[in-house]
Amino acid sequence: MAGYVRTAMLMAAMTALFMGVGWLLAGGTGVVLAFVVAAAMNLFTWWNSDKMILRMHDAHPALQERALHRMVADLARRADMPVPAVYVIETDQPNAFATGRSPDRAAVAVTRGLLRNLDQDEVAAVVAHELAHIRNHDTLIMTITATFAGAISMLANFALFFGGRRDSPLGIIGVIAMMVLAPLAALLVQMAISRTREYEADRIGAEICGNPMSLAAALNRIQALAGRIDNHSAERNPGTAHMFIINPLHAHGYDSLFSTHPKTENRIAALQALVGTGAASRRSPVPATGRGR
Repeated sequence: MAGYVRTAMLMAAMTALFMGVGWLLAGGTGVVLAFVVAAAMNLFTWWNSDKMILRMHDAHPALQERALHRMVADLARRADMPVPAVYVIETDQPNAFATGRSPDRAAVAVTRGLLRNLDQDEVAAVVAHELAHIRNHDTLIMTITATFAGAISMLANFALFFGGRRDSPLGIIGVIAMMVLAPLAALLVQMAISRTREYEADRIGAEICGNPMSLAAALNRIQALAGRIDNHSAERNPGTAHMFIINPLHAHGYDSLFSTHPKTENRIAALQALVGTGAASRRSPVPATGRGR
């Protein structure tokens, strides 16, 4: 519950930032314009987010990975949710993400490197983590916040072009400061939301697969390999990095406001704390994925 409250507060802060930049740009008219633009962008994103994200990463339906389909279906039944579509991304970097506006219109995408480098239980744990994101509607939340962040940056650029409101109580210096700080603040809020949801998805994913240590081992293995193997589609689309289970970009892994993901060591420690608490009990094995296929 605390995670949902914090997410709501962070999204309220994002909305306030958006309104503030709109006001600086054109006063009351700017606020109205900001909401109209936000509504249009979010409506488009709501309908097309899954297709856009999958296309960005050249994901294709997992037509040949029948064992993977069985695994996803089994885990979805355990999570009491619809079975999402399954996609594969042809990159050697082990990673995965989920997308879609609702559990009924969702997809899980795993990389070829994930199937080749992780064992059956680890792949199942990663899939369970992504199912947790879908069940929690995180995919929609993260897409909306990303849209807000982009819109705030766009409005800030308009303010730079038009010079902002001359009668603004902040003055021209304040307008310039807002043009610099608003996009940065939006980025911080977006990252904070992503980090909050990752811990919750780890916890629920561990419950779905029944083995927190399999997810901990998967996170550790992915982190080690992702730092050495390029993910070219992610590098071309860095704005989607927060959707992956581990940051696919070759960036610093500090657990700070500037990280799209919590520090992997902290996530592993949280999963280790679940062992023996009864929060996640080991379940029967999931069907094999046919590792390396």
